[in-house]
Parts: sequence; structure tokens; C-alpha cells
Amino acid sequence: MTLIKSISGIRGTIGGERGNALTPVDIVKFTAAYAAELRRRLPGRGQYRVVVGRDARISGEMVENIVCGTLLACGIDVINAGMASTPTTEMAVILSKAEGGIILTASHNPKEWNALKLLNERGEFLSAEEGESLLKCAEEENFTFYGVDKIGKMVHKDFTMEHINAVLNDKLVDRKAIKEAGFKVVLDAVNSIGGPTMPLLLNELGVECVKLNCEATGDFAHNPEPLPQNLTALSETVVKERADLGISVDPDVDRLALICENGEPFGEEYTLVSVADYVLSNNNGGNTVSNLSSSRALRDITEKWGGRYSAAAVGEVNVTTKMREVSAVIGGEGNGGVIYPGLHYGRDAYMGIALFLSNLAHKKIKVSQLRREYPDYFISKNRIEISDKALIDKILEAVKEKYANEKVTTIDGVKIDFEAEKKWVHLRKSNTEPIIRIYSEAHTMEEADALAEQIKGEVNKILNA
Repeated sequence: MTLIKSISGIRGTIGGERGNALTPVDIVKFTAAYAAELRRRLPGRGQYRVVVGRDARISGEMVENIVCGTLLACGIDVINAGMASTPTTEMAVILSKAEGGIILTASHNPKEWNALKLLNERGEFLSAEEGESLLKCAEEENFTFYGVDKIGKMVHKDFTMEHINAVLNDKLVDRKAIKEAGFKVVLDAVNSIGGPTMPLLLNELGVECVKLNCEATGDFAHNPEPLPQNLTALSETVVKERADLGISVDPDVDRLALICENGEPFGEEYTLVSVADYVLSNNNGGNTVSNLSSSRALRDITEKWGGRYSAAAVGEVNVTTKMREVSAVIGGEGNGGVIYPGLHYGRDAYMGIALFLSNLAHKKIKVSQLRREYPDYFISKNRIEISDKALIDKILEAVKEKYANEKVTTIDGVKIDFEAEKKWVHLRKSNTEPIIRIYSEAHTMEEADALAEQIKGEVNKILNA
């Protein structure tokens, strides 16, 4: 059993001993800490309100009851959004002008996992500093709960259509062009909240939707991470149905992966690239942001439109912080996470697909042809286990010095850009395991793998020195 406490939230498996899994006792502790930190962070707000939304996980109702009950016991009013995607819950905080939000989802993790993802009053994830303060509070504070006359009140509200209407009304979503294109898509929602909600958006856009794994049972039909090896049934169904596109979303609908009309993966790194191309083309350029481990293709597209690309440390809150800093018009992560600040600062598959279909409708080409318009890059993902965790920082420092003549970025581990060859390698230490992750990218997978092996060789030399 596992319990992972990090600045981005509390994640763990259901069932087991307190402190070693996401048990009811742990849920109460961290929810109470969130309530206490909310009052410290936003003093003098009077009656505090927090939105709670969850994906379709089997454990979702149980966790929701504990979280909502704890907030009420802390004197916090609850706006219960019920079964709602991550971006919808984020939007609900904005729409209701609440002081915060808690999303109950373990994202792409298997069904035995769940998590508490914690939002601020802007519907965005807590900063690293705020997250650290909350973890400290959870371990050190003795919580006092409110008496019967001061417990919070709860209301239930479904924000799904408000969120969808906000997407539909965005100036860059061309509903007329999409409807005239007469698209047919196959949707794989892995039996979670995207199943009942994504078709609502597609129907409003005039898109025919063939549903695959769209029952919101939480019993995931396959590994829920939207990677090509997990989407073979979607690829087969796209070809069988002669659809224009396959759409895959993860259990909380913040990641978007696409399948071409011929059954080939569009590439999750290229979800953001294609959407950025459309946004930049309609914005006379502009700045973009992705994290250090995302494809260089976004930089290429940004510079093509005369904009400036910036890289952020890995983690959604780091990307959104950088986006604000450079006034980015589009950004996100290479895992299919599109962040469009015109709507809100959060990964949003609903907004992502609406912008993607607008782009496709304007270009009047097949999805496979659209993919060929973008530069080819391939990412190799590797890891090295380090028996002595204390050596990791020494290894990263040595690699940085070894490649000091290249462009080196150290805001999150060590990233080396080989500018002349348009390839890179990124080394990051894990916060939860004694490993170094090594991501490398080049114009072919063979080159990317070779670069990873080169760096792994350097690391082994350091370990054996």
C-alpha cells in the first residue's frame, strides 16, 4: 500500500494501515490541514466556501463523504460539484467565487488509487510554498473542530454545462466551421467522468460521437494513462468506424490524446503543438510555455509565428506561474495537457479538443496530414536506480559540468540542449524514489535512445569512480 505526500496533493492506494495508504484517518488529517491553511492564507474572509468535485473512481463516493464531512466539521461551507472533471472543478471555483477547491482524483493512476488535489481561490493548484506549509500543518497541528452551531453547510451544484458553455463561447472556438465539417469521432473515456461529459461538448459542436468505454463506473477498461499502447481498441475502432479522429481522455479529463483517421497515434506531445499552432495563427503570434521535459516542437512552432518560447520546471503550477510571467497565450505539458489562459489556468481536455477541431476545420485536411505539418521529434524515457540517494545531487552536478559548453538549464534537475543538432536530454531526481529520470529527444527514436545511453554511461562512470 502506498501514500505519497507532496506539494501537489495527497495520493495513495485505498485500503491499508493509517499512514501507509489513503485511509479515512489520513483523508481527515489532510483535509483539516487544508481548511486550517485556507484560513491562514486568506484571513478575514468571513464564511469560507470550498468546491469539491470527483472523478468516477470506485472509491470516489467514500472519499467525497469524508472530505465534505471534514470540511463541514471545520466550519467550511461546501459546494459539492459531485462527479466532475478536474477542469470543471477548477472552473467551478472561479464561477462560484469560492475560496478554494479539492479535486478527488488520482488522474491516470489505476483504479485502486485516489488523491486529494488542492486548489486556491483562483481554481489553480497550490504553490510549492503553500503545499509545504500544508504538509507541515498536517503533521504538527492538533486540530479543533467546530461545535454544532458553527459547522458548515453544503449545497450541491453541477457545473458541467457552465464549463462547456464557457468553452463554446470562446472567440477561438469556431462552432460554425466545426459543424460544417461534419466530423465523426470515436471517444474513449476509460469509463470515467469524460464518458457522460465530453459527448455534451461534442454534440453542441455538431460532431458525431461514437462512444467507447464511456460508462462512468470507475472500473477502467484498460490502463487509464492515454498512451498509444493503452489505446489499441480506440485505434481499431477509429478505422472500423471510418471516423475522422479518435479522442482519448484520462479519468479526470485534463489530458487529451488523439488518434489519426488511419489508426496511427497523433502523439500526445503534439496535442499541445497543434493547438498552439492554431492559437498563435489567430493571435498574430505570442509567447508559449511548456515544461522542460516537453517536446522542442512547441518552440519551433512558436518561433515560426514570431513568438518567444519559455520552459518551466515540471509540474502544472510551475507552468502556469511561468505563463503568467511571460504573458503566454497558450501553454501546457507534453502529456496532452493544454492550458489556455483565455479560459482558465489549468489543463483542460474540453478546451483542447474544441481548439483542435477548430484548427482541423479551418485547414480542411485529414488528421494524419495535419500531423505531418509539424516537425518530427521523438522522446526516449529512461531511468537509473541509485542505491545511495545522497549521490543523486553529486551526479547531476557532475553531468552539468561535463556539458558546460552546451546550453544547460538547472531550474529542475539538469537539462542539456544540443542546439546545433536540435536535441536535448533532461535529468531529474524523483521526489518519491531513489532514481534519476532521463528523458531525451531527437529527430529519430534511434538518436534519442543513443543520447540517453550516452548520458547513462556518464552516470555509471561517476558511480564507479
